[in-house]
Formats: sequence, C-alpha cells, structure tokens
Amino acid sequence: MRTHSDVKFSVMRSLMFVPAHNEKLMESASRKDADVVLLDLEDSVQPTQNKAVARENIKKFVTEKRFRNHLVFPRVNDRESGQLLKDVYELSIEGIDGFMYPKSKKGEDIYFFDKLLETIEYEKGFPIGTFKIIALIETAAAVLNASEICQASDRVIALAYGCEDFIADLGGIHDQEGKSLYTPRALISMAARANHIIPIDTVHIDVHNLSDLEENLKLAKILGYEGMLVLNPKEIPLVHTYFTPSEQEIKDAKELLMLADQAKEEGKGVAVMNGKFLGPPMILTAKKILTKTEIIQNRIKP
Repeated sequence: MRTHSDVKFSVMRSLMFVPAHNEKLMESASRKDADVVLLDLEDSVQPTQNKAVARENIKKFVTEKRFRNHLVFPRVNDRESGQLLKDVYELSIEGIDGFMYPKSKKGEDIYFFDKLLETIEYEKGFPIGTFKIIALIETAAAVLNASEICQASDRVIALAYGCEDFIADLGGIHDQEGKSLYTPRALISMAARANHIIPIDTVHIDVHNLSDLEENLKLAKILGYEGMLVLNPKEIPLVHTYFTPSEQEIKDAKELLMLADQAKEEGKGVAVMNGKFLGPPMILTAKKILTKTEIIQNRIKP
C-alpha cells in the first residue's frame, strides 16, 4: 500500500498563494501562519518578464530562510509556457520542499514532471525524490483522470482543486450555491483518499465573506478534505479551525479508544459508546484524529 508517512508533509491545512514577483507580499506572507506557502510563478505573475523577478525573489527569501516556518512549494508554469525548465532548475535548491504543478490533465503530465525533477536532482546531487509534487486539478479531463494523476509519481503528496479554471474549461457557471463544484470536489477528494494522499479544497474567491467561507469549509470537511487553498491571510484562522481536530473530537476519540481497549480486555467482541457499536472504521478514525492532533501540537517546523 502506498503511503506518505513523512510527518513534515502530513499537515497541510492552509496553502496560501503569494505572487512571487511582489516582494512586499512575500515579506508579509513570511510572517503569516499558513502551513504551506505557494510562491506563485504562474497566473498572478504578469507580464512575462516578471517571472524572472519572481524566481530571483524566491531564491533570495528561501536562501535567507525567511520561510523557515513554512512548507515552501512554488507554483511553476505549465509544460507549454516555455518557463517550466527555468522555474524548476533555478528553484531546485535547499529550502524548497517541492512544486505545485498546474494544469495536470492526465498521469502522463505528472510522470513527465517527475522525470524532469529526477534529472535535476541527479545533476545537482540531491537524493532522488527530494522534491515533492502538489498536483493542481483545473480541467474536466483532470477531474476524470484524478486517480491516474495520483498514481503517476510517488512524489505526489497532495491533490488540489482549482475551481475557476475548471469552470472555464467546463463552460459552466460558478453558481452561488456551488452546485457546479460539488461533483468535482467529491471526485477529487475520493481520488486523493483512494491513493493515500492529501485532498486540498479549492480557493474561496470571495475572500471578505467569511461566513460563506465557513459554509464552504463545513462542506469541505464533510467531503473528506484536509486543507484549502487560500488567497488572503484573513482566511487562515477559520481554515485552521475547521481542519484541526476540535476539543470535542479529541475527547470523543480518547473515550472511544478507551472503551475499545476495555472491551478487548474483557473479551467482548465489540464496544458500545452512546448506544452505537464501535467498529474498526470508527476506531481507525479515532486514532487518526489523535495522531493528527499530536502532529499539530508538536510539529517541528521545517
């Protein structure tokens, strides 16, 4: 079974986009509490000449360890941009944890990117597999090929949903109720879970509407997501609240495991909590809650 057991990459509640050509926003992001900074080289970096500025800014900030309390994943430009090789070669340096790969349409795209990283790692003397991949799902084809994308490389540690490009590709409407997003959100989360990687929900574009953000977070948690793409730092506290086990969840998990152990010691086939039988899936979920809580509380920042 494929698993990603590296504690360093096991908590990705908030992944904040930062336009890397904007030094002021880079400095601000370095002081925020996002788990992951997505230093953008793609859509938000325009015109094209600013992409070179963005690469230099990233190298400067990372070399100076300005993001030492974050996981650092630049979002590179896609295969057809003419910028991808420059992005990856220049930024395959100490302090970069991996890359967000945009516009992944099928497994072949990720396989190509994996081999590009492998070649650069070999040339620069990094252990093969050093740089991880967050695959960004932004098209209808990508949603349908999501599981294949997850399986294309062991570097893939998370699958993220980019809703705006998806809606444009679909020719649909980003409706207020989010009906057009529900099915892809569910499919992406299932594909990630089926392949033992972290599902990351799409951005909430109305960044000042925190009540609507909360409704989206409730749905994201129901659908099995562990984190969310973030556009504004003001979203981070609420995102962390929903993707961090609550005191009640922790209390219930501890009680459940205690009752399960007690039933085992007494030779009972199954434990009961609040009138409900505690089967293996509930026990597994309780263990995951406590493990995640411990990692968050005792996390060693990279």
